[in-house]
Amino acid sequence: MAQSVKNYYQLSKIEIDKIIRENKRPTLALHACCAPCSTFPLEFLTPYFDVTILYVNSNIYPQEEYNRRLNELKKYLKIFNNKSEYKVNLIEFEYKNEEYNTKLEPLKDQKEGQDRCKLCYSLRMNQAYKYADEHNFDYFTTVMTISRQKNSQILNQIGINLSNKYKTKYFMSDFKKKKGIDRALEIRKEHNLYNQEYCGCIYSYQKYMEDKKD
Repeated sequence: MAQSVKNYYQLSKIEIDKIIRENKRPTLALHACCAPCSTFPLEFLTPYFDVTILYVNSNIYPQEEYNRRLNELKKYLKIFNNKSEYKVNLIEFEYKNEEYNTKLEPLKDQKEGQDRCKLCYSLRMNQAYKYADEHNFDYFTTVMTISRQKNSQILNQIGINLSNKYKTKYFMSDFKKKKGIDRALEIRKEHNLYNQEYCGCIYSYQKYMEDKKD
């Protein structure tokens, strides 16, 4: 039996309305993969949450690319914090690409979007979620639902499944909806943010390099 499709954007708005009614400003740990994907989610979340970004991305290959995406995120956060009344902190996790690749390697021949990618999402989200729980954040979520290339149904189900392990609440999202993806593109262009040409892992990098030869 096919699983029903949920409107995660609407569920995110319901949760925000609840927070407003309770007159609270909770803490939220936000897993982020890069600057462009962080743009609209920060605009969407910071009016209601105290946000801390967790840069948990040992999947990214090579390390030069990892550093480039991290530095671009730092650049954008400086811009955001200077312009916004809401300040966002950034926590960088240790880069362990070789260790990470041993987990993905059995699925290396799969196409993007299949089980290798689902495993990659889950590993990074779990690492970030664990940190959020250990540091008593009220909520956890990921910016990855902003991406057209990533299935928000899958990402949110991973988050919901992980929430069974932790006290920290999972914040459901679909940041691409209601022209969120258009706003993200607008911000990226406004600040001339580096936009990567492949998802991140060594296998997506190899596919990208092969396609460039054609």
